Amino acid sequence: MYRTCIYCNRNLGDNEVVEDFPVGRRLAFDAAKGRLWVVCERCRRWNLTPLEERWEAIEECEREFRATRLRYSTDNVGLARHREGLELVRIGKPLRPEFAAWRYGREFIKRRIGRMIKAGAQALGFAAFHMAGILLFFIADDNSKVVARVRSTGGERLTIIRKDLKELQLVPGVSPAGWALTVPFRPRERFWLFGRRGRGERQTVTLDGGTAVRAAGQILPRINTFGGTRSEVNNAVGLIEEVGDPECLFAVAPKLVGQTRLTRMDSQTRLALEMAAHEESERRAMEGELAALEAAWRDAEEIAAIADRLLIPDSVEEWIRRHKRSLPGERDASQ
Repeated sequence: MYRTCIYCNRNLGDNEVVEDFPVGRRLAFDAAKGRLWVVCERCRRWNLTPLEERWEAIEECEREFRATRLRYSTDNVGLARHREGLELVRIGKPLRPEFAAWRYGREFIKRRIGRMIKAGAQALGFAAFHMAGILLFFIADDNSKVVARVRSTGGERLTIIRKDLKELQLVPGVSPAGWALTVPFRPRERFWLFGRRGRGERQTVTLDGGTAVRAAGQILPRINTFGGTRSEVNNAVGLIEEVGDPECLFAVAPKLVGQTRLTRMDSQTRLALEMAAHEESERRAMEGELAALEAAWRDAEEIAAIADRLLIPDSVEEWIRRHKRSLPGERDASQ
């Protein structure tokens, strides 16, 4: 097992995650083609591993990638960061459905339980204190309370209050994605009693592109305060997959539900939009690194394809095909 980069001769480092291949801090793998590379931290070049050291390691990498919550994907390349510091680069079709259901399901269920506890506490306060309870209820849930702050295209801070959430709309836009977000806001805010309150006459601004995606990601959790059940989360993930692209959901959602106002859409669609907003924001943030990884992979794959076929007898080729069929990625594709 080699431990130095064949290009710059630097040490490749080690990891304690992949027991069958404890070399490197960034591993790239292609389960479908049976490739495993160690990416050098210094020169960023991809070092192809020997055939005999790959198969068990690739299976481990696939399992760890699927078990990692923090991961990003394009059509061809996925990047996951393990809690121990190892980075895994997965070549192949992204795993968004499984990823989204796991990643967001726990958050939405936790939010739902928290909201139910809060509602129960408010009801108990009402029963115990009668008129005083009513007063406390309205102080706690004042409609002028600031629930979100977002940035406009020009960088201006926009203050959004609870009662204005019902005015949020998805409308056709001039951006490549074909949608925009109309956001009602208040020009001022001040502290009163238990929190910040928006002040001034309501105004509206239209956001598009990345600004709209970021704003949606901040506002939708304030609309989806009751979270969702596991079934609702799975249905929301299915909706994203049916559309095919997270950002496209913002353009087609109004047509699917016959409604442009976010608060009037069904909970499943709103949950899907919240997932889509976070996925798209993270994709945009990682876009540069993922593009660089994809370019590096294409170069490395050309070399690997040649290297793996040099002087390999037919018996070894058959052995490779058998091992490929046993890998998780290959089993999933055949089902």
